[in-house]
Amino acid sequence: KLVDRFGFPVIIRPSFTLGGVGGGIAYNMEEYRELANRGIELSPVHEVLIEESVIGWKEFELEVMRDAANNFVVICSIENIDPMGVHTGDSITVAPALTLSDKEYQRMRDAARRIINRVGVETGGSNIQFAINPEDGRMVAIEMNPRVSRSSALASKATGFPIAKIAAKLALGYRLSEIPNDITKLTPASFEPVIDYVVVKVPRWTFEKFPKADRTLTTQMKSVGEAMAIGRTFKEAFLKGIRSLEIGASGLLFSNDVVEEREPGELQRRLVSPTDRRMWAVFEAFEAGWSVDQVFDATKIDRWFLTQFSEIVELRREATLVGSRDLSSGLLRTLKRAGFGDEQLGVAIGVEPTVIAARRADNNLRAVYKRIDTCAAEFESFTPYLYGTYETECEADPTDRQKVVILGSGPNRIGQGIEFDYCCCHAAFALREVGYETVMINCNPETVSTDYDSVDRLYFEPLTFED
Repeated sequence: KLVDRFGFPVIIRPSFTLGGVGGGIAYNMEEYRELANRGIELSPVHEVLIEESVIGWKEFELEVMRDAANNFVVICSIENIDPMGVHTGDSITVAPALTLSDKEYQRMRDAARRIINRVGVETGGSNIQFAINPEDGRMVAIEMNPRVSRSSALASKATGFPIAKIAAKLALGYRLSEIPNDITKLTPASFEPVIDYVVVKVPRWTFEKFPKADRTLTTQMKSVGEAMAIGRTFKEAFLKGIRSLEIGASGLLFSNDVVEEREPGELQRRLVSPTDRRMWAVFEAFEAGWSVDQVFDATKIDRWFLTQFSEIVELRREATLVGSRDLSSGLLRTLKRAGFGDEQLGVAIGVEPTVIAARRADNNLRAVYKRIDTCAAEFESFTPYLYGTYETECEADPTDRQKVVILGSGPNRIGQGIEFDYCCCHAAFALREVGYETVMINCNPETVSTDYDSVDRLYFEPLTFED
């Protein structure tokens, strides 16, 4: 009856499993029976949800909090670059949401408040996910996690708002207006975070450990870690996120070779089928001369993001045509502000990264550091939580104390997980006890080492020599 009502494809989701385990998309009756049986078996309560397919719709998340007095705040909006059909843990995400209209955002905010009240969340945080049909604007709520989740950790690091800590205080009876902001020392937790930068999260897969595994991305999560990057623009944050993955993609998805298909239709298939390598295919398509509309028809990724990717390709092409000898200071500044690393530019131009670094030094072009302050610089920030960018004013305000820099472990992967972060944190605690100023450099939003109060100074940057 449900299949007759919805038609194929349908979404099958087992109850009470994490990461979408046991779920999937059924395109015919045979797949429907197979996935339903597997989902019932894997669910602890032997139940599955059969839902209407919203594949291809835009996916958004709101991280919200409520106190016992029914005060409600939105901590962060998050947008998935991949459309519905890919688990949010396997999608590149961006905060704040960049393609929502104000009316759509207000509808989503009002719906989130009604949902959190109707479900019965008296205090604490919740993550609520929505899908919006890009054709007619229809909005549906697709998931609600009335707890601290993986997205909560990302939202906390993206905004500087400590969701878990404040949720604990709310459970003790505090009101949002009674909890001070650690970063500004002036504003309360009822002051919604405002950010004047862009945050991009990029998943980290380890399919190289399982060469026979199916790389297709579905509603079941397959990534094992993630990297987060912060920039003044989407381009800058995205390219820093790619560098942060530590997968040898410093040249950014490109080679200097002309992109040629091994067989007709191969690039089209790589664009249509979501895998961990689809973003590579998107850039290859633009290198090969595809238009934004052509790539959109194949991927259903929003045209705004595709335009940004196309502009990255054009900037890279311009650098390649100019070459290192004629690379002007103006173009170099534009490329650095767009997020290109020295190694990425070296690959594009055909020189060593040291040549690009020397050219930057000759032009006095160095990164400055901006603070995460929850208020878009409206109030003074007392917590050194920083990210690098190529602008003019530096907000680092270094001290004269003796310092020790601790390099974090980067995104989690198989064989390298939380135990490395444990070592980083305890090293920082021990060094702080003996009087050193501890400086952490890391790009993993899932770790304790990237909590702003774990160290004296936190730099959320890729773990590359340049950064």
